[in-house]
Amino acid sequence: MTSEQMADTANMALYVALPVLTLAMLAFAMHLAVQTRGHGVSQQRELALAGAADASLGAAGGTDAADEPPAGPQVAEPPSRRWGVIGLQLTWLATFALIVSIGLRGLAVSRPPVGNMFEFALMAVAFLLVLYSLWSLRSERLWLGVFVTGLSLLILGVAVANWYTPAGALLPSLNSKLWLIVHVTVATLTIGLLAIGFLTALLFLVKEQSERTGRPAWRWLGALPTPRKLEQMTYGIHVVGFPLWTFTVIAGAIWAEHAWGRYWGWDAKEVWSFVIWVVYAAYLHAHATTGWTARRATWVAVAGFTCIILNYTVVNTFFVGLHSYSGL
Repeated sequence: MTSEQMADTANMALYVALPVLTLAMLAFAMHLAVQTRGHGVSQQRELALAGAADASLGAAGGTDAADEPPAGPQVAEPPSRRWGVIGLQLTWLATFALIVSIGLRGLAVSRPPVGNMFEFALMAVAFLLVLYSLWSLRSERLWLGVFVTGLSLLILGVAVANWYTPAGALLPSLNSKLWLIVHVTVATLTIGLLAIGFLTALLFLVKEQSERTGRPAWRWLGALPTPRKLEQMTYGIHVVGFPLWTFTVIAGAIWAEHAWGRYWGWDAKEVWSFVIWVVYAAYLHAHATTGWTARRATWVAVAGFTCIILNYTVVNTFFVGLHSYSGL
C-alpha cells in the first residue's frame, strides 16, 4: 500500500468513525431517557407504598395489622441498561476506527501523527473515548456517555470541517521526534482526561443548582448521581490531570530547548499553557481551602478547560509565534 493509499484509507476510517459515534450518542440518549423514566416510576412507587402504609396504620388503629407490609411489590426493578451497553459497544467500535485512522495517517507520512491541529484533535478525541470507555467498564458511567460522545462528535466535526490538513511532512522545528511524541502525546491524553472532568463539572453545577433551588431544569437530571458524587468525580479527575499537565509544560520546555535553543521564551502558546496550569492549580487550592464552596471551586475548573479551548483554537489560529504550526 502506497503512502497516498494509506492516507486515503485513514480518511475513510475517520468517516466510518463519525456515523458510528453518532449512533453511540443516540443509544446513550435512549439509555438516559430510560433511566429518567425508571427514576420517575421508582419515585411514584415509593410514594404509593408510603401512602398505602399510612392507610394501613390508620385502618388498623395501631393493632398488629399495622405490622403487615402493604400489598404489592416492595422493590422496583432497575431500569434496563440495554441501550447504554449498546452505546458503549458502538463507542468502542468508533474508537477503534479512529485509532486506525490515526495509525494509518502516521504510517503514510512516516512520523507521529500529531503535527497540526487536525491530528492533535483526532488524538485528543481518541484518548477521551478510550478513557471514558475504560472508566465505564469499572463502574456505572453509562449516564455520561451521551455527553462524552456528543463532545467528541463536536470536536471531530470542527476538525474535519475547519482544520483538515493533508498528510505531509513536519516543519523542521518539529523534527525532534522523541520529545514531539512525549510532549504532544501527554498533552492530548491530559486534555482527553480534563474534558471528562469538564463535563462532570458542568453536570455538577446544573444538578446542584436544580436541587438547591428546588426547581429541576430537566427531568434527566434525576438519572444522574448526586451532586456530591459528581463533585467528587470532578475533583478526582483533576487530581490526576494536574500533574499530567505539569509534565506537559515541562516536556514542552525541554522540546523547546531542542528545537529553538531555549527552554522558555514567553511565546503566546507558552504563556497560555502556563495560564492553564495556574487556573487548575487555583482550582485544587480552592477545593482544599476553607470558605470556598464546592460550587465556586468547580467554576474555576470550568474556567481551566475554557482556557484550554481558547489556547487550542484562538491562540493556534490568530497568534503569531514559534508555535504557529497549526497547519491551516
